[in-house]
Amino acid sequence: MEGSSLPRAHAAHTLRSGADLAAAGVVEAQRVADIDRVAERYAVAITPEMIELIDPADPNDPIARQFVPDALELETAPEERSDPIGDVRLSPVKGIVHRYPDRVLLKPLHTCPVYCRFCFRREAVGPGGEALSEAELTAALAYIRERPEIWEVILTGGDPLLLSPRRLGQIIGELDAIPQLGVIRLHTRVPVVSPARITAELVASLRADKAVYVVLHANHPRELTAAATAACRRIIDSGIPMLAQSVLLKGVNDDPATLEALMRGFVRNRIKPYYLHHGDLAPGTAHLRTTIADGQRLMRRLRGRVSGLCQPDYVLDIPGGHGKVPVGPTYLGHDKIADWHGKLHAYPASYPAVAKPGTVG
Repeated sequence: MEGSSLPRAHAAHTLRSGADLAAAGVVEAQRVADIDRVAERYAVAITPEMIELIDPADPNDPIARQFVPDALELETAPEERSDPIGDVRLSPVKGIVHRYPDRVLLKPLHTCPVYCRFCFRREAVGPGGEALSEAELTAALAYIRERPEIWEVILTGGDPLLLSPRRLGQIIGELDAIPQLGVIRLHTRVPVVSPARITAELVASLRADKAVYVVLHANHPRELTAAATAACRRIIDSGIPMLAQSVLLKGVNDDPATLEALMRGFVRNRIKPYYLHHGDLAPGTAHLRTTIADGQRLMRRLRGRVSGLCQPDYVLDIPGGHGKVPVGPTYLGHDKIADWHGKLHAYPASYPAVAKPGTVG
């Protein structure tokens, strides 16, 4: 990425090391050692589709910032934590996170096709990350089945669309048979980062009598390639609606024009923007986080630039597992934030900075 003299090679496989990235012309040789030091702690994987989108002549390329390791990841800020949103505390059985009364996360695997440098589960996911065994999956499904208050299940992880169509179809079928469930939701990056995996067989495995939603994660309009949008069309044309979630990232999408293009790109492809997440306090991610005040200003600008169809909810997942809330003046004070119960929690006043209630950026 430093300099324009790097040769460009087509990546035929997922890249996982500094040497891989240097051979593909994405980084210069002097960065290999730093990248490998980061890879010793946090998983690295970049698919050929994402490598093709990186401009090696741009030292601030927004795709590279999402996927190429940076030595800054080895610096942990005081407010950062290994489990920033409380998954561990709220996991009653393996593979389940039960944060809200009416919905649970079901995490059948801990691997992803790519590893985002800002991931809030970066301490838990990676190559070799174990999938649930048959007995563990049975126990997780029993937990859901035995609780009539659970109405929605979110398949996440890891990326559930990395499962084989047979395995995925088995899980969807088990959930479809649980009487009280109304919604099965899947969170994924696969249609963008590995669109060829969205085959007719995989799409068929998602069908159920209950409502099924697929939520796509993308952060920059360049990710919405022809192949990615075709993969999304295969899902949508089968009758499964899609939503989108993004993370607000410094140097990636923290300007009005980029956010506008991203949200319009989703809507143009029949994908409804759902959440714009404020960056979580995951270790080694401070260089990618904006302030909340910056996010509020961007959302005000977006409100004036695009229609309501293109408006995501800007949300903060309160550290410690207290749930996500829209980051507006109703919820924020100088150093307190209210969760969905109305209970106040301390949040670092100086990082990220928060706008005073009633101020306009």
